[in-house]
Amino acid sequence: MSLFLEATELLKKLIATPSFSKEELGTFSILNTFFESKGIKTHNIKNNIWAFNLHFNPLKPTILLNSHHDTVQPNHGYTNNPFDPNIENGKLFGLGSNDAGGCLVSLIAAFLHFYDHKELTYNICMLCTAEEEISGANGMELAIKQLPNIDFALVGEPTRLDAAIAEKGLIVVDCFTKGVAGHAAREEGDNALYKAVDDISWIKSYHFPKISDTLGKVKMTATVIQSGKQHNVLPDVCHFVLDIRVTDVYTNAEIIEILEHNLQAEVKARSLRLSSSSISENHPIVLAAIATGSNIYGSPTLSDQALLSIPSLKMGPGDSARSHTADEFIYLHEIEKGIEKYILCLNKVMNIE
Repeated sequence: MSLFLEATELLKKLIATPSFSKEELGTFSILNTFFESKGIKTHNIKNNIWAFNLHFNPLKPTILLNSHHDTVQPNHGYTNNPFDPNIENGKLFGLGSNDAGGCLVSLIAAFLHFYDHKELTYNICMLCTAEEEISGANGMELAIKQLPNIDFALVGEPTRLDAAIAEKGLIVVDCFTKGVAGHAAREEGDNALYKAVDDISWIKSYHFPKISDTLGKVKMTATVIQSGKQHNVLPDVCHFVLDIRVTDVYTNAEIIEILEHNLQAEVKARSLRLSSSSISENHPIVLAAIATGSNIYGSPTLSDQALLSIPSLKMGPGDSARSHTADEFIYLHEIEKGIEKYILCLNKVMNIE
């Protein structure tokens, strides 16, 4: 069976098996069984699974191939069964087909292509991660600690096979304004909700002065607000949440300092670990992607790259605009092209004719 047909059949099995973040045991088992059927030894921690090329040599540098097998919850707009891997007009439908099942099976196919080569100039590690959709502590963050030294990574996410050489980081911030409760009919108290409105007005109009060449502006958005319980009582506390997409010209800590200086609210970042990432345009994997027809760009969306401290390139079949949408799908020809692209790029990096 061709790599493309094998990849498609594997993706169908993955789609048919629910794999919400933290609930990926079913797809973990499918992947483990698939590798075992090929005689490939696997390693795992939690629901993360990885394998090395047959002739792994600890004296050689190592390339990491990575994508994830967890999905978001299906939204209410689905007209198809999200777990039915149905093919219509060249489209494979199903939850996780585009994000990031097509990338995952294409990378696995490329890994199989190189698996038993004896004279590779690099080792190859194939890592299938859990909890990517929630940037969970038991996904990449846990798995990467178990691996030997990695020189660079190729991360599979739907990019239409263009090469994302930079990616925005993420900070989720809880903000709390404090006031004094009072009767709504009287001129008393201090309305915490009004203070939050003032802060959100500043957030809406503020522009971070430094702009990234590859990622553009920092994007800051208020997404949640909660305050008060009764119509006739001024709220003494208002809680609102910010979603901040950070570029490579600010550290996450610098962003928090700017907020603390300008907001009335108490500012609490949930985490500072999801940083912006980038790779040199002259890195061999980037040059290989360009040579095989990819455009380079900066990505506004987050992936497991944020948890890698090594150079990494994000690239894969599918379209990010389809991710998390109702009736998600990937074109079969995108998977076929994805396998071809990954193999061509790795051939170039390893100087294989």
